[in-house]
Amino acid sequence: MKKTILSGSTVTGDLTLGNYIGAINNWKQLQDQYDCLYFLADLHALTVFQDPKILKERTYSFFAQYLALGLDPKKNIIFVQSQVHEHTELAWILTCLTPMGYLNRMTQFKEKSEKHVKNINAGLYTYPVLMAADILLYQADMVPVGEDQRQHLELCRDIVGFFENRYGPGLFKMPEAYVGKMGARIMSLQEPDKKMSKSDENDKNFVSIIDDLKKIEKKIKSAATDSGTEIKYDPENKAGLSNLMTIYSVLSGKTIEQLEKDYEGKMYGHLKVDLAEIVINTLKPVKEKYDDLMKNKDYLDELMLSGRDRARERSQLTLKNVYDAVGLIRN
Repeated sequence: MKKTILSGSTVTGDLTLGNYIGAINNWKQLQDQYDCLYFLADLHALTVFQDPKILKERTYSFFAQYLALGLDPKKNIIFVQSQVHEHTELAWILTCLTPMGYLNRMTQFKEKSEKHVKNINAGLYTYPVLMAADILLYQADMVPVGEDQRQHLELCRDIVGFFENRYGPGLFKMPEAYVGKMGARIMSLQEPDKKMSKSDENDKNFVSIIDDLKKIEKKIKSAATDSGTEIKYDPENKAGLSNLMTIYSVLSGKTIEQLEKDYEGKMYGHLKVDLAEIVINTLKPVKEKYDDLMKNKDYLDELMLSGRDRARERSQLTLKNVYDAVGLIRN
């Protein structure tokens, strides 16, 4: 039996080069080795106000981006979170088991509360429990997570303990973190002290996988570097340059040592020009496939429904067992 991996992305912003290198590029390699489920977290997006028309269009866009990046809907289960209502049903049961003290510790809630002071809602507070439900519904063995999500995975593991203490063991698997070996953390192009994020308000800080090719070139060439001239990997003193070298290494397959040798005596500009070409060559076929998919919403609907049905086959079984354990009647 293959182990199960589950992951997803909130449908805000657009997937970035950082997402591609840190997560999705690994996902493509995993789809032959593991039983993989990937979902579009549209319910999580509601913790911040979303224009309904934009949210719907962005959900289609994300689905198309997943497919354009090479995720095979036959090898993987790809689905929209809100179309599988078992997520919210399990989330409520788990919410009733989760102490407020544990939620009070969540650093992302504190950070987002400071950022969205006019909309500090209950969903923002409890969404780590919905994230736990996302994972536990499918008996996931592993969850690809960045450092910013490790605390939520630990809460998920705690919730398994809360459930077992009250209702007995054996119903949920205890999920583990899966971290890719290469390029797990790509930094902002203009502010290399922080992670590249699809929700960044500064468009120059990230490369979207569906950016116009000229725009990609401009962003790479204008990326922040230090005031020196030597092309040497040094994250502490040359954060911007080191970030570009990481991207270059992952996409080209060359080691950092090879890059340092190749660019010995050359300027930062030489590396940026070559890197821009590599990024463009990587993302050009992705953009072309994405554009084709977005012209055929009926096809995307068909794949969404198929993914929903396959996801529900699994989620219904878990939820039935939970209802039995808790004492709820599920007809």
